Amino acid sequence: MKPKHKALLFNFIAFVTLFLIIRLLLGYFMPINRIFLAVTSAIVANVLAPKFGAIETDEGEKLFMKWIFIKGTREI
Repeated sequence: MKPKHKALLFNFIAFVTLFLIIRLLLGYFMPINRIFLAVTSAIVANVLAPKFGAIETDEGEKLFMKWIFIKGTREI
């Protein structure tokens, strides 16, 4: 599997996992309209989810991760 495809898959998995957790928790504690619940969950999940990217280096294409809870980027 190419690193670009892995990055896309990891981005999707991270977003969906956080989106579902946040949506269920907000829906349990705050009885608000379903569309606002989904939009709020999507915004929060987009901010909190780690970002994956494939970057071309001298050794070839590598997969990197950037997250707000860690400093800098990490190679995967």
